[in-house]
Amino acid sequence: GETGPRTACLIGSAINGADAFRVAMLNFQEKGPLKISPFLLPNLCANLPSGKAGMLLGFTGPIFSPQGACASGNHAIGIGARMIRDGDCDFVLAGGVDTPILPEIIHGFTNMNATIKVMKGDRAYADPSQASRPFSHDRRGFVLSEGAGVIVLAAEEMLSRHGLRARAEVMGVGWTSDAYHFTKPNPQTIIRGIREAIDDAGLAPEDIEYINAHGTSTPKGDLAEIDCLREVFGKELENIPLSSNKSQIGHTLGAAAAIEDALTIEGMQRGIILPTINHRPDPLFADIDCVPNEARTRRHEMALSNAFGFGGTNCCIVFRGTSG
Repeated sequence: GETGPRTACLIGSAINGADAFRVAMLNFQEKGPLKISPFLLPNLCANLPSGKAGMLLGFTGPIFSPQGACASGNHAIGIGARMIRDGDCDFVLAGGVDTPILPEIIHGFTNMNATIKVMKGDRAYADPSQASRPFSHDRRGFVLSEGAGVIVLAAEEMLSRHGLRARAEVMGVGWTSDAYHFTKPNPQTIIRGIREAIDDAGLAPEDIEYINAHGTSTPKGDLAEIDCLREVFGKELENIPLSSNKSQIGHTLGAAAAIEDALTIEGMQRGIILPTINHRPDPLFADIDCVPNEARTRRHEMALSNAFGFGGTNCCIVFRGTSG
């Protein structure tokens, strides 16, 4: 249609094509090389999440897939917002997708002590829904999940032209890289990324009314994120509710940030802050309001969304909820 040439598609992924590769390997082992699908290599291309969506929807603007591990969704949204600002396009379909629920990936995460190992005596042994518990004293790793999330970005002048209503505005983006360790976060660059997002939005830390935390439910990762937030917000952090959607939906890897951004935006629309469920207080976070166990009714307009990924890639976004 008329918008196709001015529409971009940016859908990132952390582990794109792993399911297609597994099917190909099983076919190779059980049936021989001639049974490997000719579509295997196209399905392994890193740009295919965006490419397939673009072909289906008729987008002929810029199409590529940002690869930012678990921050891919925020990278896609941040890049898309800049492309609109710079006049490269009028619309962007931006987000992330991952389908990592495969034996090899599950065991890989388990063997690197990233995901929770539910042993007898753990509260998740009897109730698996309690396995993901960010900021709790007994957090033991994340719960692997899968899914997809996309957000439609539009230039302001396109709203009235096409009868659209904005639900939020991308106010600021901060992106940094750790140059430090494959999985261990570098506090200084995370702190800088959070500050850059707030500065880019033209705000001060005290203007933020809600924080959608990366909050994966790992012992060290949750503590590192909170320590970075303490450095940025100081004592004011005690007054800012923060929560982790991963307590409810697990860790969807490359899809996580986009899904959580959508939930953050919907929360601003409805005046609701989603909780961190399965919470049992950790003395290390006695000063933190992690919205424990129950959703909260609260009008809020400015939200910070954090996303950090393996390889030391960080992307933080400030959203402003809108009513028009």
